[in-house]
Amino acid sequence: MGLAPRQRALLIPSVGASDVAAIGGPRDIRGVRAFSARRSRANSWRPSRVYWSVNAIISVHDLVKVYRSRRRRLCALNGVGLEVGRGEVFGLLGPNGAGKTTLVKILLGLTRPTGGEVRIRGADPARSEARLRVGYLPEGHRFPGYLSGIAALRLFGRLAGVGERELGSRIPELLELVGLAERGRDRIGRYSKGMTQRLGLAAALIDRPEVLLLDEPTDGVDPVGRRHIRDVLLAECRRGTSILINSHLLSEVERTCGRVAILDRGRVLREATVEELTRSGLRYRILMEGGVAGPVHAVPGTTLTRRNGHLDVEAESVGALNALLDALRSDGRLLTEVTPVRSDLEDVFVKLVGADAAAAPAAAGGAS
Repeated sequence: MGLAPRQRALLIPSVGASDVAAIGGPRDIRGVRAFSARRSRANSWRPSRVYWSVNAIISVHDLVKVYRSRRRRLCALNGVGLEVGRGEVFGLLGPNGAGKTTLVKILLGLTRPTGGEVRIRGADPARSEARLRVGYLPEGHRFPGYLSGIAALRLFGRLAGVGERELGSRIPELLELVGLAERGRDRIGRYSKGMTQRLGLAAALIDRPEVLLLDEPTDGVDPVGRRHIRDVLLAECRRGTSILINSHLLSEVERTCGRVAILDRGRVLREATVEELTRSGLRYRILMEGGVAGPVHAVPGTTLTRRNGHLDVEAESVGALNALLDALRSDGRLLTEVTPVRSDLEDVFVKLVGADAAAAPAAAGGAS
């Protein structure tokens, strides 16, 4: 659908007096038009071809990033698309070199995409307003060892534009939140790796962000600290903060994230909820009083496996499962538990990435 003349005019950047002087005076109309066209192509807003979801805080559509040098061309991202909603914890998974860090850099405006479109809080990440209220915790971050925890948070708060009066109440609140209330005046050089990681999370939260981008947030943290960080993130989620986690600790992702995307070779292999990814069909574990004693016979449509005092059952249908349960009860067995069996997220991850790696040489051979 075409635009009306008035609409087209609104899309052309205005040309001021200094601009006219720069191109040779007000009479050079062709120069004005050429200057406007160059300026429009360089940095003007244009209507997006993508209809972004209303509730999406992070929107990525057909994202492509290619790094070029004299000798090689590396496609780090190849048509990546995903969305993160308000108040959602989203996991970004993938092996080393999958493109996760490149995607985070694009979301932060640190690098520009080769193709596709990205919006964070409704704006292009290259614009400074898009990065307001965005907290970031990089992997392997470092603080000056001579600063105290309080001084480091005050420094990051000032850089984020937080007023001194608000910092006076915000810093003790954050130190208490991450479990460093008693160590805030100590030098960071005396902190352990886990304490430094928790201080980094506090720095990312200093200006009450709407979006959190976390790269390995529990790296080097003990189990108690990981649970503490997980509780903090879930509390932020309930407050409405959108969180994108890039992590190799799949057990933590499984406990924290509602949805995940698995990347490999710059492509999204699968995006789904954790429940959808780990669901294993009609597989169940059956516990019986006294264990599995004596012979147990399967019914049509079921497969039984004895394992560590219980039965693992794979059923073709819910009806077949119920027929098996009826048969066990008729045999005088007392059932104490029937539990659906789920795959670990790690098992799903390894299977998907392994299948993609196996398919890559065949695809390359077909292309050649």
